[in-house]
Amino acid sequence: MKRPPGPGEIRVGVSSCLLGQAVRYDGGHKKDAFVTGPLARFVTFVPVCPEVEVGMGTPRESVRLVQLRGEVRMVGHRSGTDHTDAMRRWSEARVRELEAEDLCGYVLKKDSPSCGMERVKVYAGGAAARTGRGRFAEALMQRLPLLPVEEEGRLNDARLRENFIERVFAYRRLKDLFAARWTTGDLVRFHTAEKLLLLAHDPSAYRALGRLVASAKGRPRAEVAGAYGEGFMRGLARLATTGKHANVLQHMAGYLKDLLPAEEKQELQEAIADHRRGLLPLVVPITLVGHHVRRHRVEYLLGQTYLQPHPKELMLRNHV
Repeated sequence: MKRPPGPGEIRVGVSSCLLGQAVRYDGGHKKDAFVTGPLARFVTFVPVCPEVEVGMGTPRESVRLVQLRGEVRMVGHRSGTDHTDAMRRWSEARVRELEAEDLCGYVLKKDSPSCGMERVKVYAGGAAARTGRGRFAEALMQRLPLLPVEEEGRLNDARLRENFIERVFAYRRLKDLFAARWTTGDLVRFHTAEKLLLLAHDPSAYRALGRLVASAKGRPRAEVAGAYGEGFMRGLARLATTGKHANVLQHMAGYLKDLLPAEEKQELQEAIADHRRGLLPLVVPITLVGHHVRRHRVEYLLGQTYLQPHPKELMLRNHV
């Protein structure tokens, strides 16, 4: 029997081979160091191997995506056996099951004809173009469009990795908000706490969500929750930049200007400027700001998730 999700649990779907499970077509695996190392300390994984679960077995003939009669099909590399319809039926059913797993993110295996998120090879007439998406990945992303999804290969990019993990934890906070009997006041407090995080990603999304929150009273609850959730997650999907981070840090520094002596203000301004120029990682100015905020008990800033949107032990801001 499957264990039901615990309250507030961070559950992340993952291609089974990335956990070191020997489910590849050749009987091997693709164990990923970040997934099984730092990330595993903070999430509960829900492993899925579409090709094994659909019944192809291990080891098995490799499959690939092929353009046939105007449609992309999943076929055996040597035999030409067409697995498309079976994979489609299984994927649709499996994704419905995954909805009940309360997932907050998903890590897919890159280049896989079943799990690849993007740029999967599609063969046509002997030539291959990286235009495809894995059959299971397509079903997953269509049914759960707000779910943070990444490939393990893209997680080697520090900015993409930080953005993905940030969205995973943000999605948990969002789901927790709307899982309870929330009030307009709860939504206002949530939006206030997420302000600086949103501004670092997409200032226009923050403003649009502010207008939504201001008009929420009296509107259907499901409508407000749906619109806010979509705007919130799509806003965070925009990559934060050093410039937007520096703008947010300057905004925070404004709350400290009358609390710090001149030399400490100068030190903070230099750290922010050096981050803007790419000379310092984000962890340096954010740690400095956090120190001053805690020391002077600046309550508004203490309530901002921007100061720690994910566990510091992941050290994600050391590299952006």
